[in-house]
Amino acid sequence: GKHAVNLDNKIADVRVKPFTLEMGMKFELHVTISGKKINISEVPELPIPEDWMRDKLELNFYKSEQGGGGEIENVNYDKQSRTAVITFLRPG
Repeated sequence: GKHAVNLDNKIADVRVKPFTLEMGMKFELHVTISGKKINISEVPELPIPEDWMRDKLELNFYKSEQGGGGEIENVNYDKQSRTAVITFLRPG
């Protein structure tokens, strides 16, 4: 609908229009697993900030029931080499 917005003591008439957000990106990771750490290589280059990529990696491996993950102690992501190391709180 139509709305009136006060911007710096001036009224701007605006109209709201819906739009679709692209919600997900799928990518493939190459993983080497040890007792407490997972080494990841070939992390894709995505147009997102490095801290977002660390968050995505942490969320992916935190899902304990789906991927055998668990509580994360640390995520070390290197954008230049496209690698990451996920360290879990407990081995397993």
